[in-house]
Amino acid sequence: MAQIKEKMLKTISCSLVGAAVLPFAGCQKKAEEARMNILFIMCDDHSYQTISAYDTRFISTPNIDRIANDGVRFANSFVANSLSGPSRACMLTGKHSHTNGFTDNTRQFDGTQQTFPKLLQANGYETAVIGKWHLATTPTGFDHWDILIGQGYYYNPVFISNGKELQRQGYATNITTDLAIEWLDSIRNQEKPFCLLLHHKAPHRTWMPDTCDFDLFSDSTFPLPANFYDNYEGRQAAAAQEMSIARDMDLVYDLKLADKENEIHSSKELEAMGRELYARMDSAQKAAWDAHYDKVIADFKARGLTGDALTEWKYQQYMRDYLRVITSIDRNVGRVLDYLEEKGLDKNTLVVYTSDQGFYMGEHGWFDKRFMYEESFRTPLLMRLPGGAKGINSELVQNIDYAPTFLEAAGIEIPADIQGESLLPLLKGEAELEGRDALYYHYFEYPAEHMVKRHHGIRTDRYKLIHFYNDIDVWELYDLQNDPNEMNNIYGQEGTEQLTQELKQQLAELQKRYGEEEYITE
Repeated sequence: MAQIKEKMLKTISCSLVGAAVLPFAGCQKKAEEARMNILFIMCDDHSYQTISAYDTRFISTPNIDRIANDGVRFANSFVANSLSGPSRACMLTGKHSHTNGFTDNTRQFDGTQQTFPKLLQANGYETAVIGKWHLATTPTGFDHWDILIGQGYYYNPVFISNGKELQRQGYATNITTDLAIEWLDSIRNQEKPFCLLLHHKAPHRTWMPDTCDFDLFSDSTFPLPANFYDNYEGRQAAAAQEMSIARDMDLVYDLKLADKENEIHSSKELEAMGRELYARMDSAQKAAWDAHYDKVIADFKARGLTGDALTEWKYQQYMRDYLRVITSIDRNVGRVLDYLEEKGLDKNTLVVYTSDQGFYMGEHGWFDKRFMYEESFRTPLLMRLPGGAKGINSELVQNIDYAPTFLEAAGIEIPADIQGESLLPLLKGEAELEGRDALYYHYFEYPAEHMVKRHHGIRTDRYKLIHFYNDIDVWELYDLQNDPNEMNNIYGQEGTEQLTQELKQQLAELQKRYGEEEYITE
């Protein structure tokens, strides 16, 4: 144990400081199946654009790419509701938000309901969740849980460890990885197969890098997305949002411009929060922070930026900090993969890397998520099954598919009420998903932060139909083949009548299938 801890401390040299349920008949383990371990790594708001297995424009992520190189990269992976808590509930249950009850972040997750960790635990698995939970209730179905409170802090975060609250010194991504390796190495029951949910806080807003990564990307200038200056013509809901880099990205809270002279001011509430994040650091962390950001602040003041020049400066600063945070994630993913290989666990462990949703890297002039547009609806998904298929899979998959995949990998019969489909046949290279020619999406949280209107919709391999409802009644239709950036809403245009009718019929069929008939609209 001492050697393991010593090795972890050396690896993190960049940081300054170092209830079970009874199985029912339909879910009995198939004795003839191998007991596959499951390592489910998830980050918060990690865009597919910033994983080099998907996109090489911005960053190299060699460790995350190891999963893709030895497994399957899903090219058409999506979420059911692009918001942290609801997305996590969908993954745990294999059900859409309205079915599992966690439709938005004002809710509390009903921990008494069926989840895949409970089913695994009831069938002989050792289960754990470490890192971000963000479901407002105590985790159930886990033998061990060590979770951040709420969103968690990047520096010196507070955890609840099996019911006991404690603060840990250091950087959250490193600490979460330390705890995961410690659980794998010395806490879990080594005689049982395991399922570990390793869920990072990063790269959630406010994108605070580890101290060793401050200078990365400082000399990089990133090209503006083609639709960075989108005017939202023909898209009423897009025009009404409050997630604009130009208007809503805060100088102090988001961009770290909390100057010692107290000359830079922003939103009163966000400025106070930004200064609080700095105040919780220890003296060594503050010294490293100041050595980097004081220079950024001085340069910003000297420029006196306004208008588009200010907006583009904010974009560059946002990208640099975001990518620095991703660098730390990638480094720590490498640590866990190395541990599995050193212990021989890689030979019988399904390794998954994903995010709770996608994220905007300046597309449409935005940061954040929520919309059914591609950048937030689409999410990275990499899966490595020992002895399984390798390469790119283009099937339409969704985060409700994770639960049945894990259950089938464990040799457990999938309950009939799970709405997702197992991806295990795809990981084995055996088959395609039967009957999956479209995906259903529903976003509920409005009015709320960022003011994205409520909407539901359908996506096929080529088209996307969205209905914004509640305080508006607006439809949008996109031809993703000819308009991948979703700039041209063709709903109501001449020649789209039959296509629209067919998509509305498909949408209604999905709403009936998933039990949302009340939202069917002609």
